Amino acid sequence: MKARSSMLALGVASVVSMWSVATASADEWFVLGEKAITPKSTTVEIKAEQGKVWKEDVKKAKISVEGADVEIQKVLFNWNFAEDDTVTNVGVLKAGGESAPKDAPTREATLMSVTVNYKLLNGATLANLKVWGYD
Repeated sequence: MKARSSMLALGVASVVSMWSVATASADEWFVLGEKAITPKSTTVEIKAEQGKVWKEDVKKAKISVEGADVEIQKVLFNWNFAEDDTVTNVGVLKAGGESAPKDAPTREATLMSVTVNYKLLNGATLANLKVWGYD
């Protein structure tokens, strides 16, 4: 009887342990797309690579920059089957910095593209802009 109780307790502990590991690693930030930006243009659109679809159940999205300080004037999130979302006056993102996350319009939404109006600062000639999704 004691052995059966011990086996049951061990089985329950194993299931709880596996569930907690699975749920802990399920939600994380990942790169949806990226593009190099230059001062020649002040707008960039980042969308899924040709032939690929971005992950459908994005809960949040954000942008980040690498290589230079960038003033972000406007960000347009183009959602599938939902109204586009515009964020203005994001401000200056320092090299290696990121914007505040933007919630998806529904619990699970597909982000079709992101358009960013920007200005490279301090005479920079190149930076890398990334779009991140949270699932």
